[in-house]
Amino acid sequence: MTSLAKLRKQIDFIAEVDKLKGVLRRTSPIGMERKENSAEHSWQVVLAALIFQEYANEKIDLLKVVKMLALHDIVEVDVGDTFHYDKSNQKDLFSRELAAAERIFGILDQPQKNEYLNLWKEFEKRETAEARYAAAVDRIMAFIMNSRNKGGSWSANKITIEQVLEKNSHMQDGAKALWEMAQLILKECSAQGYI
Repeated sequence: MTSLAKLRKQIDFIAEVDKLKGVLRRTSPIGMERKENSAEHSWQVVLAALIFQEYANEKIDLLKVVKMLALHDIVEVDVGDTFHYDKSNQKDLFSRELAAAERIFGILDQPQKNEYLNLWKEFEKRETAEARYAAAVDRIMAFIMNSRNKGGSWSANKITIEQVLEKNSHMQDGAKALWEMAQLILKECSAQGYI
């Protein structure tokens, strides 16, 4: 039987992560002026993981991937969204995000607390097939969104093709087909003058 105290903590956790809806990113939803929030991104990247699973380089546990992607940006409740290309905000980013992960997942009882914290760390380290695939799916979203928004955050922030290739080449470790598509999208964006 589930204890009401445990259930209360789970409800508190859900209420806490609702704050992701207020964390704005640099990317706009396709065709919209407003910025997307981190909760919208989390939903879309989970959906993408389901859709693109056949392109994973290795056999994966899809449920584990979905959990990672649902949890990976929860730390933004405390630290906000960090633009992928903003080197000035990268200093001590992992330690700030780890502290946020420990606080937020710490709302939950064991074993969920440790399970979710460990999944978050696994995603960050990209040392497993699931984490590498999840990271590739997370990054393809920027290519999809920016290409459909005429360069989107790339053009708004004067990001170069070289920067995009350098920051995202790890995609090939998790899903070579997604990396190949990302490069094709980038080439098409360049031809259109979006980047």
